[in-house]
Amino acid sequence: MSDSLPPYYFRIRENGASVCRVDTENRQRRIELDEIASVNVKNGTIRPHGDRELSEADLEAIRTWLAKRRALLDARETDDILRTVDHLNMTSQWAQSKASDAQLDEVTDALLLAMHDLRSVLVRRKAERLTT
Repeated sequence: MSDSLPPYYFRIRENGASVCRVDTENRQRRIELDEIASVNVKNGTIRPHGDRELSEADLEAIRTWLAKRRALLDARETDDILRTVDHLNMTSQWAQSKASDAQLDEVTDALLLAMHDLRSVLVRRKAERLTT
């Protein structure tokens, strides 16, 4: 473990995080996490924990974390989609060269419906972008 710990710890939750202040300045020299707030990534809500009042330094640290977290989640989402493109290409190769008739019977309808739905959405959204 490094000699210097960050002043805040963000425990990731489904829609955000619990924000804790890291405290090592106690008698036992133990690391204590003192929950000070919760933050919602989707709407940016910052709620103090209990009766706490957050300092400007607390709020600035939370806002900085929130901006970085949103950027990370956006990058992951784009990466997931690009991985899906790779999977579609591998699926095409599999269907052409390796898949048995039974395997194709098992997946063909689900794949065709999903690809039709995706194509419809992409064509509609591209048309909207071209007309605006």
